[in-house]
Amino acid sequence: MSKEKKSGEVSFLLGDTNGDEVEEGTSPEDDPQSGPLEDHHEERHDSVPSMISASSSREDSSQEPKLKNQPSDFSHGKQIGHRSNMYVLQRGLNSYPMLLHAKHSMSGASNLDSRGRRMSYHPKDFSVATPEEFVKRFGGKSVINKVLIANNGIAAVKCMRSVRRWAYEMFRNERAIRFVVMVTPEDLKANAEYIRLADQYVPVQGGTNNNNYANVELILDIAKRTQVQAVWAGWGHASENPKLPELLHKNGIIFIGPPEGAMWALGDKIASSIVAQTAGVPTMPWSGSGLTLKYNKEDNKPLSVPSDLYRKGCVEDVDEGLKSANKIGFPVMIKASEGGGGKGIRKAENADDFPNLFRQVQAEVPGSPIFIMKLATHARHLEVQILADNYGNAISLFGRDCSIQRRHQKIIEEAPASVATSVVFDKMEQAAVTLAKMVCYVSAGTVEYLYNEETETFHFLELNPRLQVEHPCTEMVADINLPAAQLQIAMGLPLYRLKDIRQLYDVDTWGDTPIDFSNPSMHPRPRGHVIAARITSENPDEGFKPSSGTVQELNFRSSKNVWGYFSVAATGGLHEYADSQFGHCFSWGEDREDARENLVVALKELSIRGDFRTTVEYLIKLFETEEYQNNKITTGWLDKLISENVQAEKPDVMLGVISGALHIGDYQIQDCFQTFQASLERGQILPANSLKNHVDVEFISEGIKYNVKVVKTGPNNYFICMNGSILEVEAHRLSDGGLLISFDGASYTTYMKDQVSSYRITIGNKTCVLHKENDPTKLRSPSAGKLLNYMIDDGGHVFAGDVYAEIEVMKMVMELRVTENGCVHYVKRPGAVLDGGSVVAHLDLDDPSRVQQAQSFTGTLPQPQAPPTHGEKLHQLFQSTRAELENILAGYSLPEPYFRPKLQESIERLMKCLRDPALPLLELQVYNYICAAFKSFLISALSQSNINFY
Repeated sequence: MSKEKKSGEVSFLLGDTNGDEVEEGTSPEDDPQSGPLEDHHEERHDSVPSMISASSSREDSSQEPKLKNQPSDFSHGKQIGHRSNMYVLQRGLNSYPMLLHAKHSMSGASNLDSRGRRMSYHPKDFSVATPEEFVKRFGGKSVINKVLIANNGIAAVKCMRSVRRWAYEMFRNERAIRFVVMVTPEDLKANAEYIRLADQYVPVQGGTNNNNYANVELILDIAKRTQVQAVWAGWGHASENPKLPELLHKNGIIFIGPPEGAMWALGDKIASSIVAQTAGVPTMPWSGSGLTLKYNKEDNKPLSVPSDLYRKGCVEDVDEGLKSANKIGFPVMIKASEGGGGKGIRKAENADDFPNLFRQVQAEVPGSPIFIMKLATHARHLEVQILADNYGNAISLFGRDCSIQRRHQKIIEEAPASVATSVVFDKMEQAAVTLAKMVCYVSAGTVEYLYNEETETFHFLELNPRLQVEHPCTEMVADINLPAAQLQIAMGLPLYRLKDIRQLYDVDTWGDTPIDFSNPSMHPRPRGHVIAARITSENPDEGFKPSSGTVQELNFRSSKNVWGYFSVAATGGLHEYADSQFGHCFSWGEDREDARENLVVALKELSIRGDFRTTVEYLIKLFETEEYQNNKITTGWLDKLISENVQAEKPDVMLGVISGALHIGDYQIQDCFQTFQASLERGQILPANSLKNHVDVEFISEGIKYNVKVVKTGPNNYFICMNGSILEVEAHRLSDGGLLISFDGASYTTYMKDQVSSYRITIGNKTCVLHKENDPTKLRSPSAGKLLNYMIDDGGHVFAGDVYAEIEVMKMVMELRVTENGCVHYVKRPGAVLDGGSVVAHLDLDDPSRVQQAQSFTGTLPQPQAPPTHGEKLHQLFQSTRAELENILAGYSLPEPYFRPKLQESIERLMKCLRDPALPLLELQVYNYICAAFKSFLISALSQSNINFY
């Protein structure tokens, strides 16, 4: 790499992450003027991302980025760029145009040459075309070129995208690793995105996941039939079932994940808590407090938890669980050891609620052992990402903060975990690595802790022996492709041979020298800050109840610092057996506030229309709260907001009323016309009064009842009446079913979803719900799902707020409650499949007169303050008035008592315009403008055709 230094030459060392050498120079060690270099690793924070302002553009390589706090003296050098040893000597930065053109990207700085390639001190001077060549060159043991993904949804999408990105970089062929996926009839019907991405699919039985993605015998059978070398299970389903790696290993198939022994010891919540106690890691009081194993560090044998010791940490039934809860002290958490993702976990505040909550946990994760744990109040949920190989090496990849949860399921994640001090988080990372080594853990995993910010203490929560949904947060701050790393470890590569790991520890990218991970020469640091938001099909206004359905539109506008991926696309959907999460959005920033702002803007531009509500609006609300911006949140923060009925920002009430009335009225009027037209085509003539252009619309919004008359006065004109007030509105029906409404100097793109008991109106990125009825006697299912059981006997009496039944919706048990006192009479039996809005039972009210009726709205419609859009000049008034009269002649007449005054007013205005002698002149001017414009266009067109116009 060295060159002979000429007079006046500046010495520097260039290095980056991607392998193409474009510039050489002498090392700073060869220059006596370069100054001491012992502390150069401490300068990683002075990188290009922190020096280039956010206005720099990745797309425009000709635009020079603006520098913030540009140093005036570079005689001793500063490290520029992530994982690079770039020292600029003797001259200022302006002397190096290649540094001024370093571009800001979501993953940090990219030092590029004039061809747009990254400059690297360690170029890739070799080529491998196949996985066989790769394994041989990098010291692996097993060739993997075909993988079965035992998962669906966003897990399958993320795996294929990440591995194909790595495969193209390594092999220049993104299909070097082929993927086989399992497909249920429901996934096919929903047009799931992962099916399109796969190389091969295998149809499997539909229904609950024990029939397909969680069925380990079926997974093994498919793996053998499709002749794959490995299976990737992702998260959820069978990803934490030790039987899966056990069966696969017995049949010579690689499991991309930990071995069954490690999965049993750390993947199980009860066993992992016992291992943590053995290692001296603090745990919360629980039903197995004090249980430990005999462990000899010198044995180098993986720990395993004996079954008799394991059973001591479990509770077998309600009575034993209640006894343990009383000993620990309420409030407590009832947890299934095989649960996860919000399933199999309930909070019990007192002994009265405990039995029912215990049964719910049993129902969500059938057959799973259950344990009781003390509820940690005012805690933060922090976690450490670990990565381990088959040779005893294990490292931590920084941390994540996942404190914002609803129903104990994460909804917002961020990295790194900035709330904990560096000293405390170092201990958390060390404990995580120790646990991984104690059980000989392999592949990616996550150790979760509960952290108390006031006391700066932490307690072990659990270890997830799999990749987490939120792992891209770590990928973006560490610049590591985790699914690709899992694949390479499964091929038998040691950690120190992985390119991303070597770059993280700032050693020769393509070298093979071992790395002392316990005492490295340079400790890695996270780059920037990342915030992630889960996009789910849940209704925040109803306690985040999940629902399924189709998607009509999904439009995500990515930017240089924000990206996302989704398991559905337009014309696709989610079925009742799918997970409610169908998307994940990530934002990178130089600091937490920068990342927050980027994500809020992206979420406001995200457009999703479908049969179900999403959490997008509510997420925006959360990100803009003062508590979130000041990072003053806990695991109970979101549940507290939900209990206080804090809702996302909604559109203006009257704007929602006008939009809803127009949508409902237009659909009914259009339906009348289509019915009349269809009858004529069949030779039938319906009564004239069946073809009407006006309807009466009635709905309830926030307890107020609105009665609106909607009249269609033209192809795109509407007349609205309410309580003696009138309003004229222009609205255009869009090809996708929306209405573009022009009102009071502003335009709004609106959509309506007609639901069983309500209308959902979307205006921009805000939503309001207009209810059709207020009938407490009809007890309906809020979502599609399955009726699990009655909580009250048929004919039994209930009080307002009581739970009368439980349903399973998208793998979650939901409670159904009554709003009034009365007796319940069921019309559906347990096990029945429910559609959204299905009547589950009827309620005979104790006192019907006590039912609160919606109050009628007594106000008037708002009157426009902006000038009319059609113009007020004489010829403009003439044109608009003539159009009104032509619409009346076409049948768009107003009902009485509005018709005659409106007709009289239009005729008088028309005659006034016709009597004005200036009208022909103004009309002629408009005609001349049109002719002049057409002539100019025609001359231009003919000149391009080499035709002489004159």
